[in-house]
Amino acid sequence: MKTTGASQEHSGPDMQAQLQRLCRGTDRVVNVPELQARLTAAAAEGRPLRVKLGLDPTAPDIHLGHTVVLRKLRDFQDLGHEVHLVIGDFTGRIGDPTGKSETRRQLGEEEVAANAATYVHQVHKILDPARTTVRFNSEWLAPMRFADVVGLASHATVARMLERDDFAGRFRDGRPIHLHEFFYALMQGYDSVALGADVELGGTDQTFNLMMAREIQRDYGQAPEAVLITPLLVGLDGVQKMSKSLGNYVGIDEAPGQMFGKLMSLPDALIRPYFLACTRVPLPEVDAMAAAMASGALNPRDAKLRLAESVVDLYHGPEAGGRAREEFLHVFSQGALPEDMPERRLAGGWGRTVVDVLVALGMVPSRSEARRLIQQGGVEIDGRRVTDPAGEASVRDGAVVKVGKRAFCRIRL
Repeated sequence: MKTTGASQEHSGPDMQAQLQRLCRGTDRVVNVPELQARLTAAAAEGRPLRVKLGLDPTAPDIHLGHTVVLRKLRDFQDLGHEVHLVIGDFTGRIGDPTGKSETRRQLGEEEVAANAATYVHQVHKILDPARTTVRFNSEWLAPMRFADVVGLASHATVARMLERDDFAGRFRDGRPIHLHEFFYALMQGYDSVALGADVELGGTDQTFNLMMAREIQRDYGQAPEAVLITPLLVGLDGVQKMSKSLGNYVGIDEAPGQMFGKLMSLPDALIRPYFLACTRVPLPEVDAMAAAMASGALNPRDAKLRLAESVVDLYHGPEAGGRAREEFLHVFSQGALPEDMPERRLAGGWGRTVVDVLVALGMVPSRSEARRLIQQGGVEIDGRRVTDPAGEASVRDGAVVKVGKRAFCRIRL
C-alpha cells in the first residue's frame, strides 16, 4: 500500500525504513540528516517533496544504466512524493561539459524538442505519470535579462569552476574553455531555485553540478536541496560504463529472452551491484546470496538466474522472467533454438561479406566488433562457424545467425 507525504506521520522505524529504501544502492547522499529533515517536514506540513532530475535531451535509447537513477525516483514516488523532470532544452543548447575534452556542439531548438519528446515517452515506462511533472528550463532561463545573468554568474568564481576535472584538464593542456561552458552548472543550479527543489538526484558524473545547485540555492535564500548520487552502472564487459556505442548494454525494450541472455553473461563481480541498482529484490536476500557465493554455497550462475528473472519481470511483466528462464535453460542446456528468435530482413545492397551481414542485421555495434567476434569463433550461420571476416557470405531466407553465446536472429530476404 502506498504511503503519502500528506497522510502519514513519518517517525521511528517507519522513517528508518524509508531512509533505507531511498539510500539503497546510492554512491553518496548529501546528506542523510538533511534528507530525513526534509521527509519529516513534508509529513508535518502535509505535502510531498519536490524531487528533481535534470535531463540533457540527447534522445538516448534507455538501457539499464539509465534506469538506476529513474528507479530511485520511483522509490520517492512510491513513498508519496512528486518527481519533477527538468528537460534541459535551454541548457542543451550549450551541452554538459562533463567528461568532455573539448567544447560540445550546441543543439538547435528543433533537435532539442524532438529529443526531449523521445526521452519523456521512455521514462514513463518506469515512473508514475500521475506523480511526474515535466518542465523545460527555457521557461525560466529564456526570459532572464542580462542583468539577471550577471547576477547568477556572481555566485561562482573562476577558481571554483576550474576545480571541475574537465575544465582543469583542458586548462592545464592549453585547450580552449569557452565562457558559455561555465554557465552550464550555473543554469542547472538555477533550475533548482526556480523549482524550489527539496531533493535532487544524479549520477556520480554530475557531482559538480549537484553541489553547485546547493550553493546557488543557499545564495538565493533557499534551503539547499538534499542530494542523492547514484553510481554509474558498469556494462556487461565488467570494465566500461554501460553504453550502447560500446555494445555492453541491456536495453529495456529488448525481447525478454535477449535481455535474460545478456544478463547471464554478467561477470560474477557485478551480481550484487546489479541486484541493488536494477531490481527490487530485498536487501537481506541480496546480502544472503552474496555471502553464499563468497562461501561457495551458491553457484554464481544460480544467482544470475534470479537476477535476470527479476529484471525481465520489471520490464515485461510478472511471469515473463520465469518464461525467459525456462527458455534460457532449454536453449543453452540442450542446444535448442530460442522460440522467440527475432526475424530481421536483409534487404538488397547490404554487401557481400559476413561482416556486412552482421552490420546490416544490427547484431553488432560496429564493423570492428564484427571482425573481432568472427576471428574469435563467435559467429555461426546455420550452425556453421564462420572464421574469415573477409569471406563472402552465403545466406538464405530463414537462415539462423548466432553471435556470441546468446544472440540469435533469423534472416528474411
